[in-house]
Amino acid sequence: VQLQASGGGLVQAGDSLRLSCVASGGTFRLYSMGWFRQAPGKEREFVSVKSYRDRSEYYSDSVKGRFTISRDNARNTVYLQMNSLKPEDTAVYYCARSGYYSFSDLSSAVKYDSWGQGTQVTVSD
Repeated sequence: VQLQASGGGLVQAGDSLRLSCVASGGTFRLYSMGWFRQAPGKEREFVSVKSYRDRSEYYSDSVKGRFTISRDNARNTVYLQMNSLKPEDTAVYYCARSGYYSFSDLSSAVKYDSWGQGTQVTVSD
């Protein structure tokens, strides 16, 4: 499978962005799809995921209430709507695919088997 992320850019604090990630290959609907991010000098961190099994959504505390994940199985696409962006949201955002469905697994990057190339999000204050 190949994952292609897009939608990043340079915005001001308080603005919104929508990231997209298109999957080619594999059976999209049978996988949980998540987003991680990595800021300079920091480790990759979990942002959000939508489980394939019951469509549950999970968010990190830092983005809860501001970001919304969604997926369109007909288009093999997962989205991350990011509102009220803050400078601390600045990072490279990666989409990823996982065969797991519970949050205890999905919050860990090691449980994902395919990754997109990343899209840069920069939020200025």
